[in-house]
Amino acid sequence: MPAESHLSAASSDGPRHVALIMDGNGRWAEARGLPRAMGHREGVQALKRTVEAAPRLGIRCLTVFGFSTENWSRPAEEVSDLMGLVRSYVASDLKRLERAGVRVRVLGRRAGLPDDIIAIIDRAEATTAHNDKFLLQVAFNYGGRADIVDAARRHVDAVLAGRATGPLDEESLGLGLSTAGAPPVDVIVRTSGEHRLSNFLLWEAAYAELVYQDVLWPDYGAEGLADAVAQYRNRDRRFGGRAPLAEAAAPALAAG
Repeated sequence: MPAESHLSAASSDGPRHVALIMDGNGRWAEARGLPRAMGHREGVQALKRTVEAAPRLGIRCLTVFGFSTENWSRPAEEVSDLMGLVRSYVASDLKRLERAGVRVRVLGRRAGLPDDIIAIIDRAEATTAHNDKFLLQVAFNYGGRADIVDAARRHVDAVLAGRATGPLDEESLGLGLSTAGAPPVDVIVRTSGEHRLSNFLLWEAAYAELVYQDVLWPDYGAEGLADAVAQYRNRDRRFGGRAPLAEAAAPALAAG
């Protein structure tokens, strides 16, 4: 990712923050008669292509769903392979991300992760903490419900410790989420043709646009991301409001 391409490509009508549910690795592999592990490995290459393409489309923050709190129920061999992909991705791409000005932030619970994975996450965040050209958030051992519960617990702990006062409200809960400080999520994209959020960014999805694309994640890249951005730009975002009165009255005036 060229460092100079970060903000110069930003578009006023494009999404600043895109969240991706990277779905379809297993089906991609099975359709080719390959083990599911190969689908996950190709999915890592798709992630690299997508992260590289994002700044050129005006995106400043990309949040990807890497491993959910529910994924622990998968076969032990597949869980182990997914953990291995974190090791290989950081080992192969961390230096490039650091040079390109990308800040890496890992969302989700550290508890329950292998010690070496926690060390890898800490190293990735520390190495890129000074970067501000692009924010890459990886949701790992993450669940939207769990994140809301954790945010509420942080508020309670802060009140009990005397660091906060007053009742829990939307603002204080939002500050306790693992995504606190990131731009609001503009659009959530899910690949593979499935139409659900699967416990991803439930709080942040309140007014995000939803885009579902019928492409398996290992085949994803710049073209798929550009299509998602184009769909977003064609949406009418009202955030619970309504069209201006002049626009709403226009059809009636024309009919009269």
